[in-house]
Amino acid sequence: MLKRIGYTAGGFVLIGVLAVAILWGLSVGTVQFSLSQIFNIVMDQFSSPLAIDDPLNGPEQTIIWLLRMPRLLMAAIIGAGLAVSGVIMQAIVKNPLADPYILGISSGASLGATVAILFGIGVMFGENFVGVMAFIGAMAISFGVLFISNLGGRPNSVKLILGGLALSAVCSSFSSFVVYLADDKEGIQTITYWLMGSFAGAKWDMLPFIAVVVLVSIVFFWSQSRILNMMLLGDEVAITLGRDLHTYRQVYLIISSLIIGFVVYAAGMIGFVGLLIPHLVRMTIGTNHWTLIPFSALGGSIFLVIADGLCRCIIPHAELPIGILISLIGAPTFVYMLVRKNYGFGGE
Repeated sequence: MLKRIGYTAGGFVLIGVLAVAILWGLSVGTVQFSLSQIFNIVMDQFSSPLAIDDPLNGPEQTIIWLLRMPRLLMAAIIGAGLAVSGVIMQAIVKNPLADPYILGISSGASLGATVAILFGIGVMFGENFVGVMAFIGAMAISFGVLFISNLGGRPNSVKLILGGLALSAVCSSFSSFVVYLADDKEGIQTITYWLMGSFAGAKWDMLPFIAVVVLVSIVFFWSQSRILNMMLLGDEVAITLGRDLHTYRQVYLIISSLIIGFVVYAAGMIGFVGLLIPHLVRMTIGTNHWTLIPFSALGGSIFLVIADGLCRCIIPHAELPIGILISLIGAPTFVYMLVRKNYGFGGE
């Protein structure tokens, strides 16, 4: 009972931290606002008969409601999705160093975006065809990993990782080949910037669909906590307990890939969130997925909201792509975690 009370209190604390992070994110940028200004602008909009995008609204309301609010909410949603996807991937492969991108999903999305930008493939999907093609590429690689891992018997964590690494190498090679063939400097620059990740393109009409996909997937995984805990024990133990993890592993991989696909569609490539946040949460509250999943979701939301705010204020009058900032944090942390795990540094 005390543990449940403690977890509940901790959850409310994280929700409060997330709210404070969003308020801070609304205040920073090229144009800065005080907290009192933000409060007045928000309350004025709630009492105003004008729509959010009405041109009669002042520039301050436009900055808060049309530019910053949707991108911060998108950052919170995507942070939650990436962190929970990391939890699921780590349970599937039974390795705390796993990341949602380890199975080649990012390379598949990169290839989809590359052919869309340079060759115009997928223009029938409308103005967001680059994101749609990236999503299709991510999903295609996910199914390809499942197919390869099922060859020669049932899949296991080793076959999943090796299949992902192989397809990742193939996609990276094809992407490089496409870029080499294309004579489009502007397109190559667009690809480079898009692959760095950004929430600058977030819009209100994108939020509901992305939010439904991510939040429904998180609730589904939360309901599967017992199965996920069982995956950490291994297939042999699970079979003795009357559970065959073969089907569960494939379903979880597909749903995780669905989250990653929509993240790529909305914000480009953002790595390491699914590695860092679950690891930090697991160090704090343990490995039980019943608490690990919601706390990782909140931690991922807070992390990306703060990171997005930092991207808008680190360089004056410019915006640093969020993928660069997170990589600068995540890559050294990953090396430290790898060395600590394999060589026993840091007290292990």
